[in-house]
Parts: sequence; C-alpha cells; structure tokens
Amino acid sequence: MIHATPRAELALSRSLSRSATLLLAAGLALVLTPLLTHGADQAETVLRVCSDPDNMPLSNRSGEGFENRIAEELAHDLNRHVEYTWFPQRMGFVRNTLKKKNDTTQQFECDLIIGVPAGYELTATTQPYMHSTYALVFPSRREFESLRTADDLLKLPPATRKALRIGVFAKSPGSDWLLRNDMIEQASIYAAQSGDPAEYPALTIEREMAAGKIDVAILWGPIAGLLVRQHAAPAPWRAVPFTPDPSIKFDYQIAMGVRFGEKEWQNTLDQWIASHRDTVQKILLGYRVPILDENGKVTADFREQQARE
Repeated sequence: MIHATPRAELALSRSLSRSATLLLAAGLALVLTPLLTHGADQAETVLRVCSDPDNMPLSNRSGEGFENRIAEELAHDLNRHVEYTWFPQRMGFVRNTLKKKNDTTQQFECDLIIGVPAGYELTATTQPYMHSTYALVFPSRREFESLRTADDLLKLPPATRKALRIGVFAKSPGSDWLLRNDMIEQASIYAAQSGDPAEYPALTIEREMAAGKIDVAILWGPIAGLLVRQHAAPAPWRAVPFTPDPSIKFDYQIAMGVRFGEKEWQNTLDQWIASHRDTVQKILLGYRVPILDENGKVTADFREQQARE
C-alpha cells in the first residue's frame, strides 16, 4: 500500500473540493436555467397589468372597462396576452401591485398601470393618451333642459337652484366648485374611497340618484359617461362637461404608469401611444368619455356622442 504524504493529501483534498464546487454549480445551472428561461419567455409573451377588479368604467375583473380594452389592444400589438394583478385602486395600490415582488419568484407582480395622472409622483409615466374633465350628470327633467355646460347650473332660477341636492366626492374639484359658488350646504358629500372594495364612484352616484336622494352629481367625466350609457332609456340621464377653469383644476391628462428606471419599457409604451391615438380615442368615445384637445377645448362631449348615435 502506498501512503500519501501530507502535502499530497492536501492537494487531493483541494482537487476534490474544486470538483465538488464545479458539480454543485453545474447542478444549480441545470435547475435554474429552465426557471430563468421561463421568466424570459414570460417577459416576451405576457403583458402583466396592475388593475382594479371593480372600478367601472375604467376596469373590472370581467374585462369590460376601457382600460381593459386598451390593455388588450396593446397586448395584441406586442404579441402578448394580458394577465392581471388585481387590487382596489386606492391607498396602497402601487405598493401592492407595481412595486410588489412575488415571494417565490422574486419577480414584480405586474409591470403596467393603464391609467395614472400624467406626472404621477408614485410611478414613471408615459406621454398622455387621454385628456378629460369633470362633468355634471343629471336625469332628464324640465328644469335641466337649458344645461349645455356645468356652469349653466348657476343660471337656473335661484329658487330652483337652491332646492337642488348635489352629490359630490370629498376633496374633489366638485366640492371646491360648490364652495366657491356658495352651494356647499346643498351637497351630499361621499368618501372618495369607501371601506368596501366593491364600492366605486359610479355605483355610489347611480344608487343615490336613482333613489332620488340627489338631483345632480359632479364627478370625473368618464364615470359620468358610464351613467349616461347605462341610463339611455326610457328616462335618459344627461351629462355636461366642466370647461377648464383658472382657479379649479377640472381637467386632467391620463398616462400609463411604469416603475422608475425602466426607460426602455417606457419608450415602448410611448411609441405605441403615439402611433395608436386614433385607436385609443375610438375606445374612449365608445364609453362616452369627454375629450379635450391640447388647448383645453372640449372636442367630444356626451351630447355630441348621443347625436352621432
């Protein structure tokens, strides 16, 4: 029997250690490669959208909102299919969707919010794809026949105007407008974010107005458009837009939201928006969203859309 010297044993030990390390690395590569490839494949085939499951007309779990429609168009053009991460769009939405990582895969839960205000502080934003405004919505009644803009409400006979109950959401441009015009005491004020995730502004106003608890309501124009669509007959509801105001911000530009630092993804979305403005506008008009041009002029409102139909 040949006995190895201590130096030879040490060399053999180091050689075996290096071999074991190489084998371990090779084994990990075999395990991780399919996972990494799967992640890369997903990035190329899936459009992962962060969205609210109950917030019509923007989005819902059934895919009936205009944000759902825009997501589908975008996915089609990118040769992907849409997958959603659902969370109520209120406090904590970005933290629990766009910025949250899956505990198992360590991937972010989703990569895109279809609708955020342009310049939103919690995300990077694309160029705007929508410029809309708040609106006044009301049932068709004789005293409202003269309303062509929201400010026309102020021209009603004083006795008629002072008898109105006006639905408005707290800390919104509508409440500021009522305060400026000494009508805040006529307001029925609703919380902008209910504790019930299934409650959303369109549902609140529809319920209150249908029950006769309010006569008119001030709310975001796309939501007013939904109520006009849903109450087209036999007793139609109408809506008129607020025009840009130097002291109260009624109009907002809406963009897509992505994570900060993902410039290539942001550029891809910017290019898509720039080349698909007609497609997006057609979707918005189908939902009776009031549209403003780059100068703040209302170019499509509820009345005009009804006439075209």
